[in-house]
Amino acid sequence: MSHLHNLLLDTLLGTKHVDSAALIKIQERSLTVASPGFSVMPCDVRTLVNGFAKNPLQARREGLYFREKDYKCVRADDHSLYAKNENTGVVVVKTHVYLLVATYIEGMYPSVCVEATEKLGPSFDKS
Repeated sequence: MSHLHNLLLDTLLGTKHVDSAALIKIQERSLTVASPGFSVMPCDVRTLVNGFAKNPLQARREGLYFREKDYKCVRADDHSLYAKNENTGVVVVKTHVYLLVATYIEGMYPSVCVEATEKLGPSFDKS
């Protein structure tokens, strides 16, 4: 797991525009690895996995309840889910095996968070 953990820390948190990151194994619906201090509860794992299992339009209409906050979905399709709450947000990229989750906070550029997460996603299918 240290390889995956280092990949999350170096590639995502290293941008300085990702506050926290996690990797969720889709099939097992379990947290594989997370950045220090980022706790993703089982109900949050279910929320994210279900966000892709349901019709993306439904996720977009209903929004997302993640880590005790309501987020407005700004993108929801078969590959990606972007949601925001005021000046914070969550970016989720689906691979064949994992959901890659990244968050940003006020003062960070959401576009950098999105770009880094989208670029990193496919490398987890090679791990």
